[in-house]
Amino acid sequence: MACSKIFSGDLPELISEIIQYFRNDISTLHSCILVNRLWCRLAIVLLWEDPFSKNFLKNYNFIEIYLHKLSENDKIKLNEFGINKFFPSNTLFNYPSFIKYFNTQRISSSIINWIYWTNNVYFDQNLKLTNFIFLSLIKIFTENEANLHTFELELFNTSDNIGINCFKSTFQLILQNPNFICNVKNLNIHLNGINVSMDNYIEKDLSKVINLQQDLKKIYFDYKLYPLKNLKNSNCSNTLKTIILHKVYFNNLDVSNFNEVFEQLNVLESIHFLYCYPLDSTIALQIFNLTKPFKLKSLLMDERSTLQVEPIKLLLQKSGNYLENIGFETSMEHDLKLELFKLFTIYCINIKFVNLLGFDNLNIFSALALIKNIQQNLNYLNINFCQFRYDQLSLSYDNELSSIILHNLGQILPYRLEYLGLALKFNINDLEMFFKNSQSIFIKKLLIRNKVYQDSDDILPCIKKYVMKEKRVTYLAIENLHVSFNENGKDLSYLKDEVREFEFYGIQVKNYNDLCIHQICDFINELY
Repeated sequence: MACSKIFSGDLPELISEIIQYFRNDISTLHSCILVNRLWCRLAIVLLWEDPFSKNFLKNYNFIEIYLHKLSENDKIKLNEFGINKFFPSNTLFNYPSFIKYFNTQRISSSIINWIYWTNNVYFDQNLKLTNFIFLSLIKIFTENEANLHTFELELFNTSDNIGINCFKSTFQLILQNPNFICNVKNLNIHLNGINVSMDNYIEKDLSKVINLQQDLKKIYFDYKLYPLKNLKNSNCSNTLKTIILHKVYFNNLDVSNFNEVFEQLNVLESIHFLYCYPLDSTIALQIFNLTKPFKLKSLLMDERSTLQVEPIKLLLQKSGNYLENIGFETSMEHDLKLELFKLFTIYCINIKFVNLLGFDNLNIFSALALIKNIQQNLNYLNINFCQFRYDQLSLSYDNELSSIILHNLGQILPYRLEYLGLALKFNINDLEMFFKNSQSIFIKKLLIRNKVYQDSDDILPCIKKYVMKEKRVTYLAIENLHVSFNENGKDLSYLKDEVREFEFYGIQVKNYNDLCIHQICDFINELY
């Protein structure tokens, strides 16, 4: 395919496809700028799609490049705030037109940081200046015909940064320029911390935002679900493929609207329940009675999610074959976990991601039975059974559970794993048993968090023997957490000689916190 494009004269198209692979590799994109004009133009577009992203190392000077597009009157207003910077009269590219990702919290925080680091502005002027720049950026984006791909509305943090009145003005300005958001593919609505007085106002404006959408593919509801009813009879019926619900309180659910909405969504491919509550008989029956398949792909639960087994059984009877991601928090009752694991073993065979936290020696074998049952599709596994406190009971608990896991896990893993995270109390004998039982398994990302007591073994020689020399891992992260004496955790990535030794064998050592999937909800949001 690539050769045919070269010989047919489609080299620019081919180069564009190549550069797309570097979308999240910021340093490589910067290098592409220096190749030639074509590479520069293609790379610049990607670099300016989301300059507010957390992936960028921030100096916030890009805000000044945006502000050069201010009108002369607005530049005078900026000067009145004490901002006397020289803005270029012209730039090589129309940078505001490239923006594709608009997150209200990140943008408002970036503005605050820019003001703090680059300007001497009195504290009482900060909020007014932040508001002015925030609204000015929206005007600049709309006037330069930017067309968003992702719009993320984070009410709580954004209103802290710019105030409620500016937040309302933001909504009005965006709604006055519908072309800015009408082709959004991903809409994320975070409404945690909203007070009752704002409910009606936000609900009305959100309904307008949703009704503007022409090609919405994914929507994310955080805490509040009342915008869901706006999907009924909307343009989304034949476009919306993914719905993610995070910490949504189902007791406030309008059951009739819930059923009608899901019956009208004709191309829906995945639904995700991330710590939603309560998963009781009311919600389970509504889902069970839907005439269409309910393609529940993710089910993460904590102590609030459910106190009963029967509603989950009903939910799994309807949707168990679709489930791909499951997780159980430490706070859930052990007896309940035991019953739930039996249900997942019966009804779910397509699970790819499992997050296991806080089990005991009674239900650990049910957890292992589930892993064995889903072996064929399992791709991500995170196990953390450590108590991470220091007393004699915890020591005995950690020793017993860690030994059970390491003696029984290796032989039931699939031949290839994308991600394996183990937070346990390791000793040499148990770790060797695990590696010997998993000799034929390749793990792309292996993360080990070792709970270290004063008499704990040094596990690094064992890891070198079975991981480094057998080249069974691509990325490795190891962190030792000392719980019995005053010493900070040690991360393998800080030991430069060890890092170089692993690199010699083709294994990249990463910082544990950089490689770890900390926010499972964000991970699932990016995955779908």
